[in-house]
Amino acid sequence: MKRRHYTLLAIMAGLGLAMILIHARYRSDLARATAHAAQGSVLAHTRCGPIEYQESGAGIPLLVIHGSGGGHDQGMDFARPLAQRGIRVIAVSRFGYLRTPRPVDASPEAQADAHVCLLDALGIEKAAVLGLSAGGPSAMQAAIRHPDRVGALVLVVPLVHKPESVMASALSVSDEKDEWLLRLVGSDFLYWSALKLAPDQLIRHLLATPPERVHDAGARERAHVNELAQHVLPVSLRAAGLRDDTRLGKSLKPYALEAIRVPTLAISVRDDGFGTYANAQYAASRIQHARFIGFENGGHLLVGHGDEVIAEIAKLAQGAMAR
Repeated sequence: MKRRHYTLLAIMAGLGLAMILIHARYRSDLARATAHAAQGSVLAHTRCGPIEYQESGAGIPLLVIHGSGGGHDQGMDFARPLAQRGIRVIAVSRFGYLRTPRPVDASPEAQADAHVCLLDALGIEKAAVLGLSAGGPSAMQAAIRHPDRVGALVLVVPLVHKPESVMASALSVSDEKDEWLLRLVGSDFLYWSALKLAPDQLIRHLLATPPERVHDAGARERAHVNELAQHVLPVSLRAAGLRDDTRLGKSLKPYALEAIRVPTLAISVRDDGFGTYANAQYAASRIQHARFIGFENGGHLLVGHGDEVIAEIAKLAQGAMAR
């Protein structure tokens, strides 16, 4: 009996120590992620309210609008290489992300107006605009509502309204999966646990990228994907915006794409788990002066195509804004 008692005590002590170590590691990783999210952060006080952003580089202004689960940090993670190509990268945090508060009207139209408010606050008359994933709707609305302020438009794996002719060929995300993902990203600890225990499933379902593409990529690309996944933390500071993006994806209305007259580039990947390939093709077909670039594989994160995509974006922005 004594032996069993001591064995039970040892097991309990081991579990207690493990819990302490896990909690310490979690707190350390969360603190590191929070510090990364704050790097370069500036809060602009605009006529549309406070807007968070960060800048890098000098030259042609490019407003970078992040996707779901992002913020100014995600936008800069994607666009930082453009700062080495004569482009002034301005990465914004959309409504409900990090330090940009969510107003009563958080629609893409209101968000587009806020983008222009930020340009005003920075003294920028005209900029190229880049919409990543769920940043696509407000990027398109900026070009529609403020045509004199947008000199070029880039849509990368964009969220776009799906007409019936496109819905049949576009992947869709079930309501059940949306609910599961929202639970996951509603908790810093749950998301952190998924990173540690099931990274491939997180990459497949939350980042919509086949993990096998990541495994087959080079070391630099794998490290980049890992950083992107890590930098969704702290999800608690992004949850309000993420919930809005999920609702928007279910109820997005058609836009007057024919009204967009600036040089436009739409980019997507056929195996994107969010099904943006057909949607991006459709948007490019409706926007005048638009060009579509499609890849067969690489997922939502464009694994294996980063350098090419950056080069194409720089070429478009420099060509359009030099006019």
